[in-house]
Amino acid sequence: MRWIYLSPHLDDAALSAGGWIYDQTRAGIPVEIWTIMCGFPKTRKLSPFAEYLHNQWGMASARDVVSGRRTEDKNAAFVLGAKARHFDFLDCIYRQDRNGDWLYYSIFVDPLPGEADLPRHIADAVRARLKPDDKLICQLGIGKHIDHVTVRLAAELVGRPLHYVADIPYLFDYPKQLAPKTAGLRRKVERVSRAGLKAWKEAVLAYESQITMLFKNPGQMRKFINAHYSKYEGIPIWRKKGQK
Repeated sequence: MRWIYLSPHLDDAALSAGGWIYDQTRAGIPVEIWTIMCGFPKTRKLSPFAEYLHNQWGMASARDVVSGRRTEDKNAAFVLGAKARHFDFLDCIYRQDRNGDWLYYSIFVDPLPGEADLPRHIADAVRARLKPDDKLICQLGIGKHIDHVTVRLAAELVGRPLHYVADIPYLFDYPKQLAPKTAGLRRKVERVSRAGLKAWKEAVLAYESQITMLFKNPGQMRKFINAHYSKYEGIPIWRKKGQK
């Protein structure tokens, strides 16, 4: 039995559940992190929004960004004892419509009608790689990042029982979204060891290009994750009522 974490981007699973992933793998449970939106764009052109983010990350081309972030992801997965798998769907900052126009100039927007089929395509790709006993876990979509929302929609189309984890760091910025995002779900706290807590923060630090975008500095990251851990004494996981 594998635990499959559906991660929208190359950092989300480690950010949101790194401590529990570490404890799972140390207990002998196979864990794989499937990052969905980490494909290589076919064009070298960038939107002004993508160029801005690239400057923040200190990387020039989309190939540099995707390659660099995939390497960071493998390093983080190694810390947690998990296996990293990378899908070829594009991050929203690289997506274009049929006319070649850029679709997104912000990440906190509703899905566009032109991408109505994207969740189904993702669900088909995920389903094709699953084994009968696999367990799936995905982000709740707190913060309403377009890619997080899209991957949750896709996960719910796969047709398997689902577990959900809160999106970090968006949970810290939008705590009031937790209640509506978990409506109808039952919460269970998975205990995390002190070693798991340490590995959780170490894995997040492996995403060197992203730290200052997600947090003010590494110290703030440690403070927030410590606070989240202390509040629950572990990591809260949600699932539908009656689901095992």
